[in-house]
Amino acid sequence: MASLILLVCVMYISYGYIETYGQKPNEQIKTLPLDDLIKNGSPFLGDVSAPITIIDFSDFQCYLCNRFVKNTEPLINQTYIQTGKVALVFGHLPNRGLDSMGAALAAQCTNDQGKFWQFHNLLYGNQKTIDSGWVSKENLKNFASQISGLDIKQFNTCFDNEKYKRFVQKDIDLALSFGFRETPSFIVENSNGSNPEMLSGALPFESFKAVIDKKVSAG
Repeated sequence: MASLILLVCVMYISYGYIETYGQKPNEQIKTLPLDDLIKNGSPFLGDVSAPITIIDFSDFQCYLCNRFVKNTEPLINQTYIQTGKVALVFGHLPNRGLDSMGAALAAQCTNDQGKFWQFHNLLYGNQKTIDSGWVSKENLKNFASQISGLDIKQFNTCFDNEKYKRFVQKDIDLALSFGFRETPSFIVENSNGSNPEMLSGALPFESFKAVIDKKVSAG
């Protein structure tokens, strides 16, 4: 039992969880305006003036995240993002395996060149067993090299220097402050950051539709 507790502690420290903070039971949920998220560098899809924001905290090694991306996200995109009603923001919560942090860092590097969603789709489209080596450093560079128009030298410099390690850690801290421990987890809010509602898991489109339609009609 003692060795198991030690292993859990080591895993938490490796992801920086010991230094994160949790939301107190009666603490008011902080607001996350879309403008601020974009200015801080979070990848997003949609119109900056969309009235509703969905923040998706995910891990590229998470099979439930992959299920959401393949089954639910396209319907949200078609119904709400393409019609200007919703902006989708990606938040990193790399907690599924030891290789998850590297995948998050690589993805954020592609965002520098406006290629995040291509890389996002490429990783989920090639997802394999957690920590099987499919998102090793070498493979992540190979995936990046497949993206048309990506400056691979710029990407490699960003990735090798772990440019976005602090950025990703802030996403982790933010997710944990909302009590999120599993992926995918979502915040659906008005784009000024008000009236947030939280959803967890690879929920069907209907679950998101009910929340979004309610917020749109409340206007």
